[in-house]
Amino acid sequence: MTEARESAGPNGEERAGHRPGTPCGVSLMVHGLTATEEFYGALFGWEFEPSPHQLGPHVRALLDGYEVAGIGQLPPDRQLPIAWTPYLASDDVDLTAETVRLCGGTVGVGPLDAADAGRLAIGSDPSGAVFGIWQGAAHGGTALTDVPGTPTWNELVTYETAGVAKFYEMVFGYEERKVVSADFDYVTLYIDGRPVAGLHGVGNALPRDRGPHWMTYFEVADADEAATRLVELGGHVLKPPKDSAHGRVATVADPEGALFSLIQSPR
Repeated sequence: MTEARESAGPNGEERAGHRPGTPCGVSLMVHGLTATEEFYGALFGWEFEPSPHQLGPHVRALLDGYEVAGIGQLPPDRQLPIAWTPYLASDDVDLTAETVRLCGGTVGVGPLDAADAGRLAIGSDPSGAVFGIWQGAAHGGTALTDVPGTPTWNELVTYETAGVAKFYEMVFGYEERKVVSADFDYVTLYIDGRPVAGLHGVGNALPRDRGPHWMTYFEVADADEAATRLVELGGHVLKPPKDSAHGRVATVADPEGALFSLIQSPR
């Protein structure tokens, strides 16, 4: 989380719905599906049910009966980075995927149908950061937000924002608002005047072993307690809980190494 995020997501204001470009869900592909369910179930109180999916075994993570995330199992021979991936809404996945290619990105999976739930593709921006594209049918995306255990903000951590911001603007039609600062590179992406995601350029501070990546923030009731519980469950704290203008934030990783952030928003 950054000082540039303004009043987005976690503070509970009205969202932009699932207009094209709006983050509408998050997904995680792992090697140990059962162990991952146990970890996030204990950390966030999630329950799970099987989900029809074209990419192998997959479950829907539920909180109070509402879907908040998806988790799938990687084939044994696939050694892909384990990472939370945001899905951005689209009215036409095929057209959006083609636009991604035309604007310098790549499409690694799809477009393909996810049974009768919708249509998806997984791509990457010109810097290599992976994101999903989702065209909802029976399933429109995450149905519950801004309460503990739900994803509440997505932020791209990259080398610099200028070039990649143009990519996302061209593909999804975002409005941009930049932070005017000599030493802080941050762009907030807006739809219809509402903030929906952020781009944070960190230069050489970007981990060499990870590269540009999207970071998902999950709301928690108490960041310190959640970080302690996470370690007890086999996760790792990379940046301990720290106060910010938007709440108390920690950067953590699950037992398979997927990065995410915990945020305790002001109440």
